Amino acid sequence: MTGDDIVARIKAAYPDAEVTTDGADCSFSATVTSSAFEGLSMIKRQQPLLALFKEEIASGELHALSLVAKTPAEIEASS
Repeated sequence: MTGDDIVARIKAAYPDAEVTTDGADCSFSATVTSSAFEGLSMIKRQQPLLALFKEEIASGELHALSLVAKTPAEIEASS
């Protein structure tokens, strides 16, 4: 799995998302910004994102995926 694969899968589920990835081989981190996360706790944001990669994590194709999920307002406030 590549960083581009991760971005494509997340964008398919969250079309408005801005996604950046870092990593290689089977260990990646991703930052996902989407209005879909409004009003959700961090865990409620990450659960559906991780579910997108359940099979790859279970098989070991994707060993580690660290996620940061924020709303556009949170990104703007931190700028």
